[in-house]
Amino acid sequence: MTRSHSASRLIPANLCLIVLLAFSSAAQTQSQPKNAPVPFMAPPQASQAEQENFPPQLLEELAAIKAAALSDDYAYRQVAHLTENIGPRISGSLQAKAAVDYVAAELRQLGLDVHLEEVKVPHWVRGAETAELTEYPGQAPSTTQKIVLTALGGSTATPAEGITTDVVVVNNFDELKALGHDSVAGKIVLFNALFDKQKAAAGMSFISYGEAVRYRGAGPKAAADLGAVAALVRSVGNADYRLPHTGFSFPAGIPAGAVTAEDADLIAHLAAQGKVRMHLTLTPQKLPDATSYNVIADLKGSEHPEQFVVVSGHLDSWDLGTGAIDDGAGVVVAMEAAEILQKLHLHPKRTLRVIAWMDEESGGAGSQAYTKDYSAEFTRTVAAIESDSGAAHPLGFSVKMTPHAVELLRPVLVVLQSFGATAAQPSSYPPGADISAMSEAGVPALGLMQDGRTYFNYHHTAADTLDKIVPSELRENAAAMAVMGYALASMKDPLPR
Repeated sequence: MTRSHSASRLIPANLCLIVLLAFSSAAQTQSQPKNAPVPFMAPPQASQAEQENFPPQLLEELAAIKAAALSDDYAYRQVAHLTENIGPRISGSLQAKAAVDYVAAELRQLGLDVHLEEVKVPHWVRGAETAELTEYPGQAPSTTQKIVLTALGGSTATPAEGITTDVVVVNNFDELKALGHDSVAGKIVLFNALFDKQKAAAGMSFISYGEAVRYRGAGPKAAADLGAVAALVRSVGNADYRLPHTGFSFPAGIPAGAVTAEDADLIAHLAAQGKVRMHLTLTPQKLPDATSYNVIADLKGSEHPEQFVVVSGHLDSWDLGTGAIDDGAGVVVAMEAAEILQKLHLHPKRTLRVIAWMDEESGGAGSQAYTKDYSAEFTRTVAAIESDSGAAHPLGFSVKMTPHAVELLRPVLVVLQSFGATAAQPSSYPPGADISAMSEAGVPALGLMQDGRTYFNYHHTAADTLDKIVPSELRENAAAMAVMGYALASMKDPLPR
């Protein structure tokens, strides 16, 4: 996830209380012979609608899907290939093209009806990235200090020889505005907005991200409007490993980069003592838009093939790491939802549609193309799920749907209670950037919700690599996606809107 530029990705501070829906099955198991398999049944005091939507056979199928997913390494093998054999998959790159071809071939091998939807995507290539402080208070003669940074996506370039100018430090947009044009023109602006580590440690990392990422997205344009010649932001993340975090920034017409948290502190401390000058070199290139594709694969429904349940993740990634947790993991758990059903010879009533989205990180061209080409199907799209919050232990789902729809899903959460994926967290925002248009059109939307306490340690950095994925936790995510996807595609009645 780019977690990212899209407002739909930013979880607001006034989140509704997490609704935990766990029901004891002890009373159902007491009468079973020792070591006998325990069939899943509707939870105690289930409503008539829940019992009708989830008869015993369907609950037994959901239990079988969960058990199969928790012992299956399909998703891990797929994400290993995407990240290590193919590598980073920034939009427009050769690796992104190879990933499209690979995922499409794997889904065809599963027997799905695969379609490549053409998408025009930006093609931005990273160049040289260097910076050093050339003047600052207390400087030892004939020395400089290296600054570790990376260009933000879409940044323009400095001259090849770089630029040297003063740095002004602000903590927020109000401070920038108060400086005014005369104090900003011709200078480099550093937005030193802190990522709230205490919130993140308490399990509210996406709130911390939402508070800080606005400066990455809009800061360079705000600085450019006051005449700045470049803009830097403090990296948006909660671990200080002197790793810069890249990400999308709205076009500003000036070079834009992210410095490490440690270097942001250094610059701010020195600037508080006196004048600070920096030599900055960023030489990215914006090439002509490229042709890429969303991968769309359908497992046709047995009774209502014209109705759809979407399971998805985004295939593109940033280029510093290999896109393991953002968002190779999301793609492969969606793929495994289909793989498990095929392996168990289960046939959902509605069509299960697997989508590997392209260009979530650099502007959302893939979801925009899908909205243009498939909006007529939104009335027949029963639900949409996206996984784009990493690969850590799943806690449940963030949801944008009616309270009654959440209640109807209680039996599904009971199936997932053995590994704790029982939360249904209401959100006023669509729980996934790529499914936001469907959500805004009224489609019930779910986002697979992982333990995010360490997600932003690695998000958009060179450390987003395969070793950050714990195979057992990835299997839990695959189980949650497959169980929920099949439940939505097989329950008697679609969820109310």
